[in-house]
Amino acid sequence: MTWTQILAFAGVVTLGAMSPGPDFAVVVRRAVAGGRMAGTAAAAGVASGVFLWALAAAVGLVALLSVVPAVLTVVRIAGAAYLTYLGVQAWRQSGRAAAPPERRGSAFRDGLLCNVLNPKAAVFFVALLPQFLPARPGPLDVLLLSALAVAITLAWFGAVAQVVALLRRVLSRPRVRRTIDAVSGTVLIALGARLALNTAR
Repeated sequence: MTWTQILAFAGVVTLGAMSPGPDFAVVVRRAVAGGRMAGTAAAAGVASGVFLWALAAAVGLVALLSVVPAVLTVVRIAGAAYLTYLGVQAWRQSGRAAAPPERRGSAFRDGLLCNVLNPKAAVFFVALLPQFLPARPGPLDVLLLSALAVAITLAWFGAVAQVVALLRRVLSRPRVRRTIDAVSGTVLIALGARLALNTAR
């Protein structure tokens, strides 16, 4: 691979990470509720999901899954169900006067499952990676691009968590927090419904 290919890959992954979606909603909500550590844990979960999809795409597992539409359909339905679950949880918390204590493990889990159960992430990487890997990629080529995708994802969502944490004094006020929970819950449920109704392409 040339530096031009690596930089082009980094640019595409950066745009993908920055595009609004469920990962962004989960990281923001966790950072508001639990602060910098919870937001960073959610960001680490998202980045871990990216690594799994990138690695699966690089070794051909995602391409194999795409040949069996039923498998991706199961992933899509599971992802839609999990997003809906997160949305309902957010709505329930929007009615509470105080936010429950956040656990970093649950924040990491939400970020990981939100990404892993998104078949669009699989489609993104199966379409992206082959364009930047050599004709006969070696383990180092695969590891390099996978690590780069993880680093970019972690840097972006980690920065989002930091910014939200800096504003937490304002965002964690009861009325503001309840509004954020209600809005993020609505967004997550809507994204879940959209994922359930749309087939991954």
